[in-house]
Amino acid sequence: MADEQSHEPAHEPAEITFAEHFHPARPKSLRHRARVRSTVPRRSVAQDGPANGENPAYVSWLQSQSMLGHANELARQFSGQGSMWQNPYANPGPRQAVETASVWFTAYPISFITRPGDSFLAALGDEGMWSAFEKIGIEAVHTGPVKKAGGLSGWQSTPSVDGHFDRISNELDPVFGTEDEFRAMCATATWYGGTVIDDIVPGHTGKGADFRLAELAHSDYPGIYHMIEIDENDWAELPDVPSGHDSVNLDAVTEEKLEKSGYIVGRLQRVIFYREGVKETNWSATRPVTGVDGVTRRWVYLHYFKDGQPSVNWLDPTFAGMRMVIGDALHSLADLGSGALRLDANGFLGVEKSAEGMPGWSEGHPTSEAANHIIASMVRKVGGFTFQELNLTIDDIRVTSEAGADLSYDFVNRPAYHHALATADTEFLRLTLRTSTRLGVDPASLVHALQNHDELTYELVHWTATEDLYEFRGEEITGADLADTIRRDLCQHLTGPDAPYNLIFTTNGIACTTATVIAAALGITELDAIEPADVERIRRVHLLLVMFNAFQPGVFALSGWDLCGMLTLPPGDVEELLSSGDTRWISRAAHDLMGANPHAHKSAAGMPRGVSLYGTLPDQLTDEASFARQMQAILAVRKRCGVATSRQVDVPDVSHRGMLVMVHELDDGSFALTVLNFADEEVDGTVRSEHLPPGSVVTDLFSGDAVATVDDLQSFRVELTPFRATALLVEPPEPEPED
Repeated sequence: MADEQSHEPAHEPAEITFAEHFHPARPKSLRHRARVRSTVPRRSVAQDGPANGENPAYVSWLQSQSMLGHANELARQFSGQGSMWQNPYANPGPRQAVETASVWFTAYPISFITRPGDSFLAALGDEGMWSAFEKIGIEAVHTGPVKKAGGLSGWQSTPSVDGHFDRISNELDPVFGTEDEFRAMCATATWYGGTVIDDIVPGHTGKGADFRLAELAHSDYPGIYHMIEIDENDWAELPDVPSGHDSVNLDAVTEEKLEKSGYIVGRLQRVIFYREGVKETNWSATRPVTGVDGVTRRWVYLHYFKDGQPSVNWLDPTFAGMRMVIGDALHSLADLGSGALRLDANGFLGVEKSAEGMPGWSEGHPTSEAANHIIASMVRKVGGFTFQELNLTIDDIRVTSEAGADLSYDFVNRPAYHHALATADTEFLRLTLRTSTRLGVDPASLVHALQNHDELTYELVHWTATEDLYEFRGEEITGADLADTIRRDLCQHLTGPDAPYNLIFTTNGIACTTATVIAAALGITELDAIEPADVERIRRVHLLLVMFNAFQPGVFALSGWDLCGMLTLPPGDVEELLSSGDTRWISRAAHDLMGANPHAHKSAAGMPRGVSLYGTLPDQLTDEASFARQMQAILAVRKRCGVATSRQVDVPDVSHRGMLVMVHELDDGSFALTVLNFADEEVDGTVRSEHLPPGSVVTDLFSGDAVATVDDLQSFRVELTPFRATALLVEPPEPEPED
């Protein structure tokens, strides 16, 4: 008996879901309230004297602006509160997150045209927009980055170098609106049963107050970053900082010297945003800076991205970086009122020296997994959920999702469905879908998206990193060769002389919009020559891509560029922004989603207005043939049949190379099939899957008509016109009564 009593059953997590906390049937009178007792005050400090470490006024002013300082004050409002123990937090809940909000609108603040005098956040809180979203079936809005970003040079602010993903403050940037407007937006979202998704950036900051205080060797601030003080005797190894700059990128030779001297990890697995003479390594050196102790120092710091985005150190003994990031998250969730957070650049939170001659370990590092677990657990602990943009291997996505973010961006299938469209061949797309499932990534845990703020990535990290062999186009090839083939196909079909409106973005991908990917696939060589018949063809293909992303388990996400059918900007319109080599700016055209300011030539942030093929949302909702209205019908059927939380059980072989079939098991035991034709020709083919019981009736989910019966070979015939898709319900026959 004593032995039996000593073997207590293992702990089982409580079956509590996000839905129990979200209360979808809440009364409309329930409005958002901040969950902290008061907004953290921002101290006003006079700007007086020289901007250096020997001026106490400057140091105090930097402290008043810092994210770490804000986080320390905010954290004290949560400590010792019972509210911190009311929500389960250990285990990710992807399906619960999908149940909370399965269709997202992803906004991009600097490209959003508003009515005169309105801020971006005021526009996102517009009841007319949320009413339109409710009609279409959009259940959440991802705001994009809206907090202050860029840097500080002395007392003066400097602009963002990466579309506001170089955050320098927990305060909202006044160019996008106020905290009251953010809270009002959350209240409007609540009124319409929606959710607001904000951003945090756990991987890096801009060169704001926290970085300047780190340069000054003040308190815990150097611990925020991967910063290494270089002995003055070794300054001769460092390059001079050009006039007008505060740092200079190291070349590979200097990087190797500093590694061998024991200063830095050295070469990493890849150099993101590589550009000769601009960014050749992931390390930069600062100019000489005199600290608060009167000592002049030069630092070398890590930046996975641009030199204005110093990387956060998650394993410094001060844990200053961790405290800063968690404070940012708590501010967004508990003070501003968002219900979820996007984790940007969260796959690069650990770095470690490797064996002699090998690059440092910087991708798939256990520290990243641990840090993501901490962030996601904290968000769940205060009642929210997270999604991550993790462009690493499928194995990394699986491991990080086991205890980290609730959802992951679908970087695996996104380039693959573009490849299917560009080549009229779904072989690679079938391969990515099958591989992802085989390696343990549930499609229901993914955010399947159309266009977002970034390029169409073709890094194909999983395939490049693996040594496995794959069957492709009738032969066995390595993952690296497969990735090269797909990249070559994408560049050949979507860029170049026949599609000059799409531009290659460094080694990462292609700057484009969904509409211009489709235009290139259709053989349209000049955007100015697009006619109404071309718009109809583009819209038809766009809806095909909606069907692929929406009619599988998980979240479906789209942007204003998708809703309006935006084209890329002529490079001359954003020439200054392109000067750094960042071609993505052509795909970030300003757009007027609600028709709020038809005469505006630019957004409030200065982005030039682009060409819209589909028109505004209010106009589209009055036209049954519009993109928005046809998508509305797709999303209504999707919601009715419950495919967002179904299980993907098969991606079978097909009888035509342009076909794709996905088989999903629904909660009631029936099957929903998504059948798509990526080719510009009619398909008369066969759908076959071992999951289809013979004798099952096949019903068109849109019309309700019975269209076929599954035969004894577990198959049935299907016809599809060019670039069309359909959703079918397969209901097993009733079992015969026993004698």
